[in-house]
Amino acid sequence: MIYRKNRILTTKGKKPILYDVYYKETENPQPIVIFCHGYKGFKDWGAWHLVAEAFAEEGFCFVKFNFSHNGGTMENPIDFPDLEAFAENNFSLELDDLDRVLKEIDSGNENFPKHISTISLIGHSRGGGIVLIKAKEDTRISKVATWASVSDFKARFQEDTEAFELWKKTGVTHIENSRTKQLLPHNFQFYKDFKENENRFSINRAVESLKIPELIVHGSDDPTVSAKEANAIHSWNPESKLVIIPGADHVFNAKHPWEEATLPNQLKTVVERTIDFLK
Repeated sequence: MIYRKNRILTTKGKKPILYDVYYKETENPQPIVIFCHGYKGFKDWGAWHLVAEAFAEEGFCFVKFNFSHNGGTMENPIDFPDLEAFAENNFSLELDDLDRVLKEIDSGNENFPKHISTISLIGHSRGGGIVLIKAKEDTRISKVATWASVSDFKARFQEDTEAFELWKKTGVTHIENSRTKQLLPHNFQFYKDFKENENRFSINRAVESLKIPELIVHGSDDPTVSAKEANAIHSWNPESKLVIIPGADHVFNAKHPWEEATLPNQLKTVVERTIDFLK
C-alpha cells in the first residue's frame, strides 16, 4: 500500500490545500475516489484513514483533503488554529478547492497513480451537497456518492430568525465546536456568497439534472441531518440508489479520535455498499 500523507497543493493567490493519497501499486489504470469532509470536518477525523485503506485494498486510489478554509493549517490540520480562514469560508471556495484537487490529478502529479481510469466523488454531510453540485457541473466525474448528506443549504441559514438578523447587523456569528470548545466565527460574507449563487447552490436543482449514477447513504438514527433529507435527495432523482443504515448516527458510529484497528460495523457497511456501487 502506498500512503502519501499531508501533501501540499499550492495555487498562486489561494490558500494551500493539504491532502492524502492511498493506493496499491499496479500497472492497470486505477479508479480514483475523492472524499470531501463536512462542516467542522477534516481529512484526519476519526476513522477516515481506515475508510481510505479499505478503498485502496479494493483497487481504488483514495484521495482525502482539507478544504482550504476549514480552519486547519499545514502544521496543525486537526484542530482549528486558523479561525480567520474559517470565518471566510463559503460554498464557492469549497467548490473551487475540489476543482483544484481535480486539476492536480489531471496534471499528472507524481503523488497519484500513473494511469487513472475514472473519477468518483464521495461527500459527507455538507460535503455531500458540494459533491452533488460538482458532479452536476463537471464531466470528469463518473459517479457520485453521499454519506449523511444535507439536502438544502438555504434552510440552514434560518433567514426568518432573530439570530439571522443579528448576524446581518453585526457581520459575524459564532458556533461552538463541541470537540475543541472553540467559538468558530462565520462572517456574513458566507450568506452573501450563497445569495449571489443561490441557483448554482441548489442541491435540488443539481440532483434533478444529474446524468451519472448516484448513491445516497444515510443512518436511520442520524441526529444531525435527518434521514428525511436522504429521502428528499432520492425523490429528486428516482434513478439514484438509496441505502439507509439501521442504527447508524451522523458519522456511522465512528468518533474522534478513533483508536480501534477496525471500522465500526455501520461505517464498514457504508464502505462496502459504496465500493459495490463504484465497481
